[in-house]
Amino acid sequence: MKTHILVADDDAHIRELMRFLFSKEGYAVFEASDGEQASKLLETEQIHLAVVDVMMPLRDGLELCAEIRAHYDIPVLLVTAKGEIEDKERGFASGTDDYVVKPFEPKELLFRTRALLRRYQLVSSEMITLGQTVINRKSYEVTIAGETLLLPLKEFQLLAQLASHPGRIFTREQLIHMLWGTDYEGDSRTIDVHIKRLRERFYEKTNDFMITTVRGLGYKLEVTEG
Repeated sequence: MKTHILVADDDAHIRELMRFLFSKEGYAVFEASDGEQASKLLETEQIHLAVVDVMMPLRDGLELCAEIRAHYDIPVLLVTAKGEIEDKERGFASGTDDYVVKPFEPKELLFRTRALLRRYQLVSSEMITLGQTVINRKSYEVTIAGETLLLPLKEFQLLAQLASHPGRIFTREQLIHMLWGTDYEGDSRTIDVHIKRLRERFYEKTNDFMITTVRGLGYKLEVTEG
């Protein structure tokens, strides 16, 4: 079956360009000129990746991105004319996996799309495989080249969350809400402490992945190629 890509942008010329690029690569393209139309397509079609413009009528890209993150397990690529760090922060806070600023190079859009699809294919419902590292979300175990490593619950949950979406940036606030709940009253810097412990645990055990700090935004897990 073909990979289905949703292109949501109120600029007909941009949609035409993306339709040409993605169709040439063998993807099936579904187009929406506003956020509400995009939302309806998500309900009726099996979409594998969404490319979303931030500035759209009826429902903007940030709202649509948050909706996708709440109801669908697909990667989102925001495309926008706004490239300031504050704009990127809002984009990642709404749940986007990646961010491209207009005007963009067509090749860059394609390789970012391929990368997102590849990352999501690494993840199954219960097992996450990163090279020789296997994260079992059912048994709460991490296995590295056959050796089992047991982690404290919150560290395991944090690792599994990051590994479920390789390359996606999570803010501290997002991770706090996901793992500790919205009523957590502690300091979000507790995430920094848990990240530090995870890095120390895996530093000499594997180079299958690394947890990277994205300055001003949060953290992401990157899979080491090869």
